[in-house]
This record gives sequence, C-alpha cells and structure tokens, in this order.
Amino acid sequence: MATSKPQLLVDLNAVVLAVTEDQPRVLTVAPAGYPDLAKTLRALPFGPFDLERDRALERCIHDTVARQTGGKLGYVEQLYTFADKGRDPREQAGAGRILSIAYLALVQEGVLETADDASWEDCYAYFPWEDWRGGRPALLDEIGAALHAWVESSPGKARIGQRDRVEICFGLGNAGWDAYKVLERYELLYEAQLISEYWADRGREPGTELSPHLGRSMAFDHRRILATGLGRIRGKLRYRPVAFELLPEAFTLLRLQQVVEALSGLQLHKQNFRRFVERSGLVEGTGQREVLTGGRPAELFRFRRAVLRERRAPGVATLQPPRDI
Repeated sequence: MATSKPQLLVDLNAVVLAVTEDQPRVLTVAPAGYPDLAKTLRALPFGPFDLERDRALERCIHDTVARQTGGKLGYVEQLYTFADKGRDPREQAGAGRILSIAYLALVQEGVLETADDASWEDCYAYFPWEDWRGGRPALLDEIGAALHAWVESSPGKARIGQRDRVEICFGLGNAGWDAYKVLERYELLYEAQLISEYWADRGREPGTELSPHLGRSMAFDHRRILATGLGRIRGKLRYRPVAFELLPEAFTLLRLQQVVEALSGLQLHKQNFRRFVERSGLVEGTGQREVLTGGRPAELFRFRRAVLRERRAPGVATLQPPRDI
C-alpha cells in the first residue's frame, strides 16, 4: 500500500522597508489565522502561493501586500528561500512542510488606509544592537558578556572557534564592527539561546534575563527574515543606488545622508559624504531649493540615471563606523 508523501506548501513573505524622517521602518501585519500570536507579536506580510490561481511569484507578492496592508510596492527583488523544518506551527498540525520565498521591497512610507491590522514599525526595535548612530550601543557589553559565558560552556575544542565567531560578529575585542553581518549576529544570538524566539520555538518562556532586552520578537521566524533583508540592503548600498528608491524625485543631500545612515545604522561624516556623492556622479542639481520656514534653503538634487551606464557599481557608501567609536 502506497503511503502519501508530506505535502509541500509555498508561502511568500515581504520585507517592505521605508525610511521616514531618520528612522528605518518595516511594514508589519497581525499574523492572520493565529489569534494567540496576534495578541502580542507582529509579522511580515505573508500569504500562500496558489499553484492554480497565481501565475507568477512576483505578482503574487504584490497582491498579498496590497490585500493585507493596502500598500503598493515599487522596487522588489527576491531575497531568500526559507525551508527549515519546524519553522511554521502549521507543520506541527500536520499541514506539511512550509517553504517560504521572501522578497525585499523598498517604498516611501504611506498611510495604511485599508488595513486595520497593518502598521509601520521601527526596524531597530527588533535589532537594538544594530543602531550605532548615537555611538556604540551599551547593550553590546551585556551581549558580549552573555556570549562569552556561552562560549566558556562549549566543549574545549570548539571554544576557540566560537570565541572568534562571537568577537568577529559583534565587533568585540580588537575586531571591528561589520555592519553587513546582521543575519549572522541574529543567528548567533539564537544559537546561544539568548533570543526569545529560541524559547518560543520550544514552547517555553525565555530562559535568560537578557532575552527581553534583545529587541521585540516577531511571529514564526520573521525576525530572521527581517535580519536577512536588512543585511541585504546594507550590502547593496555599496554597489547599487537603492537608497534613491526611498526618496522623492527631488531631495536634499542631507536627506540622502539620513536615508543611508538609517539603513546602515552608522553616522556618516557630512562633508565626506557630500563630497563622495557629488564626485561619483550619482546626483545632479535641479536648479531649485527646498522651501523652508526658516534658515537657508538647501539645494535640491535628483538621481542621475546616466551613472548606471558609466559605473559598474554605483553604490552610495562604504559602511564603516567612525574611528572614535
């Protein structure tokens, strides 16, 4: 007698990022169909890919975000495919393996008029150790102490490699801060049993006093997906002009700098940044100035599209923390 194979279900997830004023924001929803989770946790927009109804993955993610949040997507790229066993509670209920294809989208934040359960949230509320704009986060001292204690509890042969991994990921000791390692840092905290999701996945309350201070949790593994998206956008700042997707057609150089700082979590030197952007041919003046209620009006610029033909990697900045941090 033939046995039926476990069913494979395909979901789509969207990491929708915006920068409002000087804050990186992520679009979130209440996890529909999970009333217990919806009381306390937010999720990324997500929904099923119907093999019969949906003609294309990208069209489906546009429709999913519009249906759940009322928002429209502009720039979209495929981010990653998540298929770890046990990553979705539906598996425990016998629904089969859940494979999620995640997308990264960049938009300008808008009012969500058609969805009561959708909201924009501060990205760094989920990753407080990633925001260095006000200096090195004090939380890193607590994280470092907890991770070093975890390393010391590891088997002797693994201890040296784990210690190096901890210091490189979190810029401890003489290792510098690498802004791109967002996912690696999150996964290390999970592995060290410090992140609340580690305990939630096992149906238990957080086992350390530090866990509640390590940012807000998300439903399912959506904070991991968000970490993947934030790391991707930081990496693309080096070689693609993605920051301009988050700006209106005309903008000031200060506004452009604020967008890059918000996404990178780093404070940039104003004059050096301005000099780099102007010399790289990324922008051109509009001949207009920003209308202000007080002070000197700032010159307005626009993205210079010809740079896409002139340079193979027209990035906005290389992300390094200031030397005095």
